[in-house]
Amino acid sequence: MKKFGLVLLAFIMLLSVAACDLNDKGNHEEESEKVTLRVAWWGDQSRHDYTLKVIQMYEKENPNVKIVEEYANWDDYWKRLAPMAAASQLPDVIQMDRAYLFQYGEKGRLDDLTPYLKNGMIDTRSIDENAISGGRIAGKLYGFTLGSNVLSVITNDNLLKEAGIKIEDENWTWDDFEKEAIKVKNATDVYGTNGMYPADVFFPYYLRTQGSRLYNENGTGLAYTDDQLFVDYFKRQLRLVDAKAFPTPDVRAHIAGINDELIVAGKAAMSWNWSNQYSGFAESAKSPLSIKLPPEYANETALFLRPSMFFSIPKSSKQKEQAAKFINFFVNNMEANKLIKGDRGVPVSSKVIKGIKPELTEAETKIFDYVEKASQNVRTTDPIEPLGNAEIMKALDNLSEQILFKKMTPEDGARSFRKQAETILGKNK
Repeated sequence: MKKFGLVLLAFIMLLSVAACDLNDKGNHEEESEKVTLRVAWWGDQSRHDYTLKVIQMYEKENPNVKIVEEYANWDDYWKRLAPMAAASQLPDVIQMDRAYLFQYGEKGRLDDLTPYLKNGMIDTRSIDENAISGGRIAGKLYGFTLGSNVLSVITNDNLLKEAGIKIEDENWTWDDFEKEAIKVKNATDVYGTNGMYPADVFFPYYLRTQGSRLYNENGTGLAYTDDQLFVDYFKRQLRLVDAKAFPTPDVRAHIAGINDELIVAGKAAMSWNWSNQYSGFAESAKSPLSIKLPPEYANETALFLRPSMFFSIPKSSKQKEQAAKFINFFVNNMEANKLIKGDRGVPVSSKVIKGIKPELTEAETKIFDYVEKASQNVRTTDPIEPLGNAEIMKALDNLSEQILFKKMTPEDGARSFRKQAETILGKNK
């Protein structure tokens, strides 16, 4: 019996060792299991180039992950994304824009990222809540902000000097802006300013300087009630067109790339743009450029930190945790952000901003400093654009062209815009 007991004990120990080996092997296989992650974004070639390098860095740190890149220019990107969404075949990480966040989020295409913040998979310890909140709709985080932009006026210093103009951007008014643009035209024979296009950026900003908003909180109607605001906005542009200090839409239509931009080509002294565009303009222009606060930003605290773009995770993804880890790497990894350098907006992580500033060019540093300066006098951003926004903005742009070509009066345009917008937004009630 004693001999049998020893044999049985040995057999049990052998089984235990074998089980441990199998368990270790299973864990090892699980850790090294290959994961394919699809990541999609829009942009120009320079964005594609550095994003591919960031992806290579991520794959090197995560050898079990293979990333499939899907990228295009702005127009082609959204054309490709729509049928993918309809077929529930969206990439695992999607670069998302404010204009589409409501549409994709409310239609149930996007996952709520809140759990990944709560469990630390996306580290937000150095990220301000105001930056994060830009991607929330009705308490759900459908997009994680990749960077912040602020509306700005970029100026050609030589042309302003030639016209005898010194802009005091801390307290200049819309009337100052108009007078100085006309003064530039008369002194230098170039446009005083570029066209304020697209209207969906600049008309809402104008409304904010007047203490109003474009949409109401629940996206069921227009927030501003006085159509005179619309009329005044376009009458100023018409005065600038008549003075040849402001380009008509046909001039704008010929701008195909950064070298064609009026401020870059030396054909305009001022240009309305988002802050992240300054670097490319400054590096391409033959004359020195500066970045300034826009008119009347302070009285109504009209400026806001605008999420430049987001990363979203679709509900259809089978790799949501790995997608969250990639987003975390993109916003928090110092070496990755030394490549990104604020192209997708000034980084949301204060730790990253501090770490990469020594790596920035003079132009990039000016953007970071400008956003920091502007952020001291900002209010919360407008609510995410409601369902139907794209259709409304198309209507606004069409009306803008008709007004600037004098095929329609600003008064008729105001009435037409309100009627079209209220009809479209009425469907959200």
